[in-house]
Amino acid sequence: MVAQVSICDASDSRLTDYVRLTDVHLRRSLEAAHGLFIAEGEKVIRRAMAAGYPVRSFLVAADKLATIADVAAASEAPLYVLPPPVVEQLTGYRVHRGALASMQRLPLPPVPHVLAGARRIVILEDIVDHANVGAVFRCVAALGFDGVVLAPRCADPLYRRAVKVSMGAVLAVPYARLNDWRSGLAEVRAAGFRLLALTPDPAAIPISAVAPEPRDRIALLIGSEGDGLSGRWLAAADQSVRIPMSRDVDSLNAASATAIACYLLGGAALGP
Repeated sequence: MVAQVSICDASDSRLTDYVRLTDVHLRRSLEAAHGLFIAEGEKVIRRAMAAGYPVRSFLVAADKLATIADVAAASEAPLYVLPPPVVEQLTGYRVHRGALASMQRLPLPPVPHVLAGARRIVILEDIVDHANVGAVFRCVAALGFDGVVLAPRCADPLYRRAVKVSMGAVLAVPYARLNDWRSGLAEVRAAGFRLLALTPDPAAIPISAVAPEPRDRIALLIGSEGDGLSGRWLAAADQSVRIPMSRDVDSLNAASATAIACYLLGGAALGP
């Protein structure tokens, strides 16, 4: 283990990975440039390490050192210990879980790698809210789906907020990003998947009527937060499906709809 390093100055250059964590535009640029992401909290840090992501450094508030000491002891990455006010000054918010780790990203696999052997996947089109992306990954993991495919403009699953909301599921669920929004679904269909577009359109069939066989390969298409699936992707799907609503509610948020659809399509029942 590298020795603990006590730092009291938020401008210390060794802390650059953790600067202004709530500034989305800055973090997108900084994390892309350095190939890193931030894991928050002892459980998520453990999951990131178990998934094989290399640790660049640890950062912990002095009063929370006990929460991360054994994890840091298993790594050669430096452990920066800061007074709580300095942590807040550096990151831009109060880090309630006390511990952060800067992790090195791994190369993203190609789409065929995620599709190979999968029976149930979710495909996200242009979901830009990191919390929604994280929540969808948590649903996918909990309900037995095999992977996620992202449209080119989807939010980054390894952004701190997404990782946190997913409870680390983004570190365990295989995912890939389409190179081409226009023709990407054709690649999925060519791999033998039936494309089901989830929509609030009353003309779509209830999703409970689909009843796929366990051996069927199903790709569930989920659209953006405001407009839902684009007309192009709706037209490209094999079938449009809906979750019946009552009391004049027209739709659910992306994560809630994904959870219901994944459950009804039998991902959890398929087993490992």
